[in-house]
Amino acid sequence: MEKRNRYSSEFKTKVVLEVLREEHTVNEIAAKYELSPVMVSRWKAEFLERASMVFEKKTSEADKLRKEYESKQEHLEK
Repeated sequence: MEKRNRYSSEFKTKVVLEVLREEHTVNEIAAKYELSPVMVSRWKAEFLERASMVFEKKTSEADKLRKEYESKQEHLEK
């Protein structure tokens, strides 16, 4: 049985941005990267669905952890 391919978020973003530029069709872009056009369309839909989250003011979990770590370091240095 073939193992599923795992694509990085950077790669997916690159492909989706190429689709959004509309210089080539989804089928042409999918063929260029040896992907299924259905998969590329799903990535595009997911990208557009989550695009509004970029501008939200909520702090991410990573930011919270970083601030917590910095405060602990500050406390230890004192």
